[in-house]
Amino acid sequence: MDFKNTREFAQQLDAKDKLAKYRDEFHFPHVNGKQVIYFTGNSLGLQPKRTKAYVDEVMDDWAKLAVEGHFYADKPWWDYQERFAAPLSKIVGALPKEVTVMNTLTVNLHLLMVTFYQPTAKRFKIICEEKAFPSDQYMIQSQVKFHGYDPKDTIVEIKRREGEHNIRLEDVLAKIAEVGDELALVLMGGVNYYTGQVFDMKTITKAGQDAGAYVGWDLAHAAGNIALELHNWNVDFAAWCSYKYMNSGPGNASGAFVHEMHHNDFDLPRFSGWWGHNKERRFLMEPQFDPVRGAEGWQISNLPILSLAPYLASVEMFDEVGMPALIQKRDHITSYLEFILHEINREVNGHFEILTPSEPAERASQLSVFLHGEGRSLFEYLMKAGVITDWREPNVIRLAPVPLYCSYEDMYEFGQVLKAGILSHKK
Repeated sequence: MDFKNTREFAQQLDAKDKLAKYRDEFHFPHVNGKQVIYFTGNSLGLQPKRTKAYVDEVMDDWAKLAVEGHFYADKPWWDYQERFAAPLSKIVGALPKEVTVMNTLTVNLHLLMVTFYQPTAKRFKIICEEKAFPSDQYMIQSQVKFHGYDPKDTIVEIKRREGEHNIRLEDVLAKIAEVGDELALVLMGGVNYYTGQVFDMKTITKAGQDAGAYVGWDLAHAAGNIALELHNWNVDFAAWCSYKYMNSGPGNASGAFVHEMHHNDFDLPRFSGWWGHNKERRFLMEPQFDPVRGAEGWQISNLPILSLAPYLASVEMFDEVGMPALIQKRDHITSYLEFILHEINREVNGHFEILTPSEPAERASQLSVFLHGEGRSLFEYLMKAGVITDWREPNVIRLAPVPLYCSYEDMYEFGQVLKAGILSHKK
């Protein structure tokens, strides 16, 4: 499609958008009395209006039933998490028994590493990407130290080539081959938080496993954002947060995936707790742990129902919409935003640069823009003008045109605000 940088054209795209009605399903902040243009769904998604009813239901059940809510609430608390299995499995491309919800993201990655990082004197190294999200870096470093190894000798980072912003697939595969028999684990982000690059998880997973290693993925920026086929890709394990693209609320519960090939391998170590125990015998209070045959067997504590309620509201909305429809709009609106950025850059004779790959298969709902010569003052101008975006050092703003609630007219309007901001800074 030939795009146009006009309000009329953007409004025409919105009129044809089959997902446009979902914009009204969300609460938007306001700046100076005007609804914001919200580009930070890759950090914290907006609140769905239907969330309140789900939370209120739990509060009412607690008030009326107290402890009996575990069994007699409309959605009994003791199996509340099971309602996520079907819709989440569609979002991440898994069997329902391969997914569960529990804890928070880094906690889940730590717990999954208990199972899938078992270093030996020969096979002990971990491959991750350069500039992974800091929490992943800290987690991996601490796991390595816990096992008595030196992170400098153990953690292998795949680096970008000189002058390039993104990591090449061939470099990932070459590094896996180079580490070879010393490789115990490949653990990377499915979508790089900084650049928005989407990695070829299928190919990397196969390469890592062919080298004799386990392969896991941090899907914080991938779940609810890109097409995933965790089961078919044979991924060993994965975890994701729910508060970015899945709009479950700040710091909310994490999702976890464990491939069915590991469900009956009871020699695999794990940290166990009673909520991972055989459901039918859980309340017999038996001394011997008998894990659920599935991802729920990695659960430890009973679930925080008040946190799960907003997440359930969100995944049921995703089930209504379907990932194919989300991805179709995601690709189109991201391309339109890219067009707008290039147009504004040309009009103002600017110098900003899009770090995110231009190939749609290598990106999702994020464009990271390096503001050469503009600085943080432009970011602050955008924020005061009601464009909520995200700053990353040294000079990058991240823009996430989330398809559930961003409009094409938002993209046009953002371009006009950006243009005015750049011109005002040149005076």
